[in-house]
Amino acid sequence: MKNKTYNKKKIFVVFICASVIILGLVGRLVYLMVFDAEYYQEKAESLHERERDIKAARGEIVDAGGTVLATNKTVCTISVVHSQLKDPEGVIAALCAELDMDEDTVRKKVEKVSSMERIKTNVEKATGDRIRELELDGVKVDEDFKRYYPYNELASKVLGFTGGDNQGIIGLEVKYEEYLKGINGKILTTTDARGVELEGVAEDRMEPVPGNTLQVSLDYNIQMYAQQMAEKVMEEKQADKVSILLMNPQNGEIIAMVNVPEFNLNDPFTLNTKEDTDAMSAEEKQDALNQMWRNGCINDTYEPGSTFKIITASACLEEGVVSLNDNFSCPGYRVVEDRKIRCHKVGGHGSETFVQGIQNSCNPVFIDIGLRLGVDKFYEYFNQFGLMGMTGVDLPGEAGTIMHKKSNVGMVELATMAFGQSFQITPMQMATTVSSLVNGGTRVTPHFGVKVLDSKGKEVETFKYKKEKNIVSKETSETMQMLLESVVSEGSGKNAYVEGYHIGGKTATSQTLPRSANKYISSFIGFAPADDPQVLGMCVIYNPQGVYYGGTIAAPVIRDVFENILPYLGIEKE
Repeated sequence: MKNKTYNKKKIFVVFICASVIILGLVGRLVYLMVFDAEYYQEKAESLHERERDIKAARGEIVDAGGTVLATNKTVCTISVVHSQLKDPEGVIAALCAELDMDEDTVRKKVEKVSSMERIKTNVEKATGDRIRELELDGVKVDEDFKRYYPYNELASKVLGFTGGDNQGIIGLEVKYEEYLKGINGKILTTTDARGVELEGVAEDRMEPVPGNTLQVSLDYNIQMYAQQMAEKVMEEKQADKVSILLMNPQNGEIIAMVNVPEFNLNDPFTLNTKEDTDAMSAEEKQDALNQMWRNGCINDTYEPGSTFKIITASACLEEGVVSLNDNFSCPGYRVVEDRKIRCHKVGGHGSETFVQGIQNSCNPVFIDIGLRLGVDKFYEYFNQFGLMGMTGVDLPGEAGTIMHKKSNVGMVELATMAFGQSFQITPMQMATTVSSLVNGGTRVTPHFGVKVLDSKGKEVETFKYKKEKNIVSKETSETMQMLLESVVSEGSGKNAYVEGYHIGGKTATSQTLPRSANKYISSFIGFAPADDPQVLGMCVIYNPQGVYYGGTIAAPVIRDVFENILPYLGIEKE
């Protein structure tokens, strides 16, 4: 009797346990089939779907007038699906012939056991179409986009270029990547358990979203002409390189930026020099490419020389330590402490007013007013004018000012800084600061980006840029306009004169370090019209041979540029 009761209890416990297990399994099954069905359905589909990307068309870059500077070219990507190959030898032979590839390379890719193996990218569309027409089992031809620059070398160091994945590498291409890149689409193909596509089952497509169009302030015609002028003077003077920068001093829009020698944007990994790349190591070649891609206007610093006298004069006028009728004497040098600092005119300029001093670009005059200003005030204005920081230009890699630590500056250092030596800034910083000093006293942010447009041309975003009011008074700015016009009409900048226009400007000739190398940088910065500047131009010539004075070789370049672009910009002769 006892055993019978014991067995009943035992059976009951087993029944309860089995029931609990069965209920748990049923509950789990209900959960999976009802509440988690979508997740497992996606997992199941993924096992039977092959995914291929459809690259989005990258947004175009257009100039101020709508001329396309960067666009896309349709190319193809050729791939093979190993599980679908029926005639591997035929595929290898066909791809070798059409793609001009060696057999070993193609064979390794075709025979590799993988879901999909890419054979070649950036294949011309005509070639891709021919391969598609062969109807080779297991061969996929997908259309793709390759960046294309219609004008090859034009503004190469400004526009920049993209890599194999169509992502920006330098210049505006990388700076505005988020607007230009677009969103890739996908092709989803259904396959069986072996990975073979099922016939009669349509492909699912997620269409790509193209990138937006970037409109910039560059003007194609002005950029082209400025580049021609830069190439001409570089050849004539056998210079290492030449930069020309043109901008609107009222709002900071850059209308041209040239850095010759430029490089071919459609072939950016081929050096634009005659160097033998085969003899270079990989590191040496990369260094050479980096140098070729450098934008000298923003990436490189230099001693500005006498163009900096615009800044010294503005600070001294603003502080009231000099007036236009102050008299000076130039014997051809000035002794500061134990140092004899020479003027460019060996015999000196003799007696002269401050106005004549700036017309003559006389170093002793600027030494005198720089010492009157003093170290503390010099640094205060240097900072006030924005020279201690970056300009904020919308290009990557902007270099900063190289300046003495204030505590290390004595009278000799101050004297040389007053006429633009013993420190370094970028040409972009120089042009921006002078723009600010002659436009009424407003510090502007130099820039290229104007607005973003969608694929239908509708405005998506307009860029806003910072302005700092009154870095100098309007009176000081107007005085500088008058002084710098007199430099061109009566002084050292006379080679920049354009008949019918009031041109203001300043020349410079500075020596590079080490001084013993006898290498020079010649430059000129000018603006027009002098009493209401609408365009500012700067030319910098690095290591010219023969005559190297800025007033002789750089000023005529800006004169020729202004002579052609002022009427084009609607600025009429008086």
